[in-house]
Amino acid sequence: MGKIEFAKLPGLRMAYRSWGPPAGRPLVALHGGSTDGLIWAGLAAALGDTARLYAPDLPGYGSTDHTGRYALTDLRDDVRALLDALALTRVTLVGHSLGAVLAYQFAHAYPDRVAALVLTEPPPPVPLGFRLPPRPAEPQPFDWAVRETVVAELNDPDPAWWDRLAQLTAATLVVAGGPTSHLPQDQLARMAARLPAGELLTIDAGHAPHIHRPAEFHAAVRAFLDRTLG
Repeated sequence: MGKIEFAKLPGLRMAYRSWGPPAGRPLVALHGGSTDGLIWAGLAAALGDTARLYAPDLPGYGSTDHTGRYALTDLRDDVRALLDALALTRVTLVGHSLGAVLAYQFAHAYPDRVAALVLTEPPPPVPLGFRLPPRPAEPQPFDWAVRETVVAELNDPDPAWWDRLAQLTAATLVVAGGPTSHLPQDQLARMAARLPAGELLTIDAGHAPHIHRPAEFHAAVRAFLDRTLG
């Protein structure tokens, strides 16, 4: 499963798991909006001794503190603080959904710290019209306020987010989920085309190809990293 460890960051205790040899190429995997870092255990196993994979629980999720600070810039900078605490100067970022948005926003803010990107079903930076159900009465495995804050930002994105895609120079694999995904696949293709070193791969598995077709997803990620990082 990967032992849960904790990093003490400014105003936050962040939980994370790690797998692989310390000498492996560093990879940080960011989960989506309804899971936690454990979702990446299969990818860690597939990468084996080629990578040292760190998988945090994002703020408001899993064993990480519920901070109430859930703007995308806050979450992005919490990831930066984790990298600082772990002395990771330059990493590959893998993200799914919310985690993919954080990954490409991190790459824009801190380009020197990103070796490559894998963006799995990233909500594109266009108005998406997502609708949240009412806040559930029963306890959830995450802070519902994260969903409310993030969905509001994704529905009304800063127009600069789209322009900034053209400034991301890291090699980037965009993994789309095909027609059964709720995300507009034509916009994911436009995202990949706008990235200077972007490529698009469709795995017809809906919004979570890393869950529903893990062998194909893991093989694609490993091949991409081998090809781009050597």
